[in-house]
Amino acid sequence: MPSEPAANLIDTHCHLAHGRLRQEVPQVLARARNAGVEAVICAATDLHGSGTALSLSREHENVFCTAGIHPHEAKDAGDDYPARIERLAREGRCVAVGETGLDYHYDFSPRDVQQHVFAEQLAVAARIGKPVVVHTREAFDDTLAIVRESDADGSRILFHSFTGGPDEIRRALQIGATIGFSGIVTFRKAQELRRAAAIVPDDRIVVETDAPYLSPEPVRKMKTNEPANVVHIARCLAQVRNSSPEAFAGRTTANAIRFFGLELF
Repeated sequence: MPSEPAANLIDTHCHLAHGRLRQEVPQVLARARNAGVEAVICAATDLHGSGTALSLSREHENVFCTAGIHPHEAKDAGDDYPARIERLAREGRCVAVGETGLDYHYDFSPRDVQQHVFAEQLAVAARIGKPVVVHTREAFDDTLAIVRESDADGSRILFHSFTGGPDEIRRALQIGATIGFSGIVTFRKAQELRRAAAIVPDDRIVVETDAPYLSPEPVRKMKTNEPANVVHIARCLAQVRNSSPEAFAGRTTANAIRFFGLELF
C-alpha cells in the first residue's frame, strides 16, 4: 500500500468524548490534520455524551457531532429522552441522530427496550429531517425490519462500522442506505467483509475509525485508536475497490459532506 496519506478524508465516526481521547482532543485533531483528515464526526452513545460531543463540536473547527442513545444504554434512557435528543439534534453542529440501533451480542439492555428506543430515535430523526447513524450487531434482521416499519427515509440511514457479508450489504443497499467501514475491514480474517465492501456503489460508502476502538492494520496493536488512522482504512478499501487512494478519498469525502450536510471551513 502507498506510504503517503490519502488526503482530505473525513472520519465519519469517532468518540472524542471517550475518556481515552477527551483529555487530548487538540493533539488528536492536530495529528488527524497532519495525516490528511479534514473533518471528524464525534458520535454519541448517551445523553450526557451527546452534550459533550456538541460542546466539542463548538470548540473545534471542522468537528461535528451526533446525538443519540446506543443500544447498550437503552435501559437507562429515561422517560424524556426523545425530547432531549431532539433538542440536541436540532443544533447546527449536530449532523445526525445516533448512534442508535440494536446489539444482541451483549444484550446489555433488554431486546424489547433496545427496539423501542431505536424506533423512537428513528421517529425523532424523521421529524427533524436529520440522518441516522445505526449500530447493528448480531441483529441485522430486526434492525432492518424496524427501519422499514418507521418513517425513516432509507437514503438517510448510515450503517456504521458495517461487519456483514455481501448478502446483508445488498439488503442494506436496497433501502438506499449508506455504508460506513471501520478498521475491521483491514483485519486479516475479514475477507467476507472486504468482498461486501467491493460491491457498495461509489456514492454510498464512507470511512470511519470508531476511535478509540478498532485500530486498523497496520497499527492494530495501538491501544487507543484515533482519527488519523482513517487513512489506513481508506487505503485498504481503495485497494479492494481497485481505486487510487486519492480518488477514493475524494469520493468518500464528497459522500460524507452530502450525507451529513457538512459545511467545512
